[in-house]
Amino acid sequence: MKKKDTYISLIKQLWLHINPRRKFQISILIVLMVFASLSEVISIGAILPFLGMITEPEFIFHHSFFKPVILFFKIKKADDLLLPFSLAFVIAIIVSTIMRILLLWAQTKLSFAIGGDFSFKIYQKTLYQPYITHLSRNSSDVIGGISNKVNYVIYQVLLPIFSLVSSILMISVIIFALITINSKVALVSIVGFGVIYLLIIRITKKKLFVYGEIISKESNQVIKALQEGLGGIRDVLLDGSQSTYSKIYQNSDRSLRDAQANIAIISGTPRFGIEAIGMILIVSIAYSLAISPNGIKTAIPILGSLALGAQRLLPILQQAYVNWTSMLGGEASLRDTLELLNQKMPSPSKMINQNFISFGNEIKFENITFRYSDNSPIVLKNINLTIKKGSRIGFIGTTGSGKSTFLDVVMGLIKQTSGEIIIDNKSLEIYNSREWQSKIAHVPQSIFLTDSTIAENIAFGIPSNNIDFKKVEEASKKAQIDKNIESWPLKYSTLVGERGVRLSGGQRQRIGIARALYKNADIIVFDEATSALDNDTEKEVMNAIDELGDNLTILIVAHRITTLKNCDLIVELKNGEINDVGTYDQIVNKLQIDIV
Repeated sequence: MKKKDTYISLIKQLWLHINPRRKFQISILIVLMVFASLSEVISIGAILPFLGMITEPEFIFHHSFFKPVILFFKIKKADDLLLPFSLAFVIAIIVSTIMRILLLWAQTKLSFAIGGDFSFKIYQKTLYQPYITHLSRNSSDVIGGISNKVNYVIYQVLLPIFSLVSSILMISVIIFALITINSKVALVSIVGFGVIYLLIIRITKKKLFVYGEIISKESNQVIKALQEGLGGIRDVLLDGSQSTYSKIYQNSDRSLRDAQANIAIISGTPRFGIEAIGMILIVSIAYSLAISPNGIKTAIPILGSLALGAQRLLPILQQAYVNWTSMLGGEASLRDTLELLNQKMPSPSKMINQNFISFGNEIKFENITFRYSDNSPIVLKNINLTIKKGSRIGFIGTTGSGKSTFLDVVMGLIKQTSGEIIIDNKSLEIYNSREWQSKIAHVPQSIFLTDSTIAENIAFGIPSNNIDFKKVEEASKKAQIDKNIESWPLKYSTLVGERGVRLSGGQRQRIGIARALYKNADIIVFDEATSALDNDTEKEVMNAIDELGDNLTILIVAHRITTLKNCDLIVELKNGEINDVGTYDQIVNKLQIDIV
């Protein structure tokens, strides 16, 4: 998104993200706006004959315009007109009110429906972004975009735009009606009010944009403070750093609230001055009409119509101004939202299971090199390796040696900068990477567990009504967690708590293994999955891994070489290159490690 984009160009971009169904609904809304505007004219126009009937009934009775009505209702005298004219005026007011309520309902429902579409679209597109994109962005920005920024777009863009269009239509027809009643007074009033609002707009425009930028920035910072403080609550409690995180949150939240308050003040302040000017104007008009040759009888109907017109016009003018301030204050959030909406949907998400790639023999890595960007250092350099199906391959190396990055390349999460990955004589490319990933399961050091049941966590990503419970039980047995689960009162319906806080480290890791087995993967990748466990728990988890089927290919990154004792081959990485390859005994002897 370029900074120089005008607000109009931003709205055009937003329009492209509105689906055809919503666009059709917008067209219906515009028709409703027209009818609501016409109802306003009718309500204002109806007061003129009503007040005329009160002040000069004979004039109305003999007026040619009302002759058809008089003949239709068989009215004999002027006084008999009072009731039908009163009813007509009341009906006009009721219809106008109903139309305004209906318009408000339609505008609000449609705005929130479009906002819901945007929120879903951002979330969906974000989930489909390449892994390297997720590595380069802060999750609080995305969460802020989906939750806060879309809400700002609803309240500060969509609703104001619909309301502004409706206000412009209503202002136009009310002005037309007032000009018809008294053109000079109407034009002077309209020009006067218009000039006042234009001056206010000119004065406040820059401030509104600045406050909008603050809201956009600080709303992300508030979410970031919440994530970091609550996400690391154990360390926060141990370190006693509650005051630090509270201060971070308070500073961001205070700036956010101040900016929101300032926009609200700028939006609401002109109303009081305009209302005072409007009352003074009505008094002046009343005085000038009262001292005119025709006197008070002529003044009352005109004055009543102008008063009703002003009573309708001034709030609409103020609402139009409020809408404008909201739109300008929400410009920064609109830009951020469009950046997320404009994310391209990667092609693999549309090509699932359409490019078959099998794994029956081996994976070859030929001269694999990787760097995160053109300006970043090389992380992997000239990796050449062959992995046979059904083998157990261990990876060791110091922190920063490239172990985890290599596994990300293996899993197709990131694309190598150069070199080739060949699976059974077929090259791994972007177009078939999704098919390849469907054969891989990943067990990280920290297992992500949702606050749901054991069964739902094992069958991760599967709707609860589609879970194959027999398959869940089989996966649990192979992962050697079934006895623990069966001992719990609710068994597989046991809730694990947020992030699995009710489970031990070993239990979480074995649930991760069961999840991988439920997937029926050909390859299971263990990325330092046991490094955070104590020795006894690690042995239990490694025993569970060793008992897995011989047909499974297992890749293990470990912090301790003893963890890899039962691997067929161990690969040592150093500075992004393969430093050595050998059996457990060969690597231990070479490194002269005392494993006792």
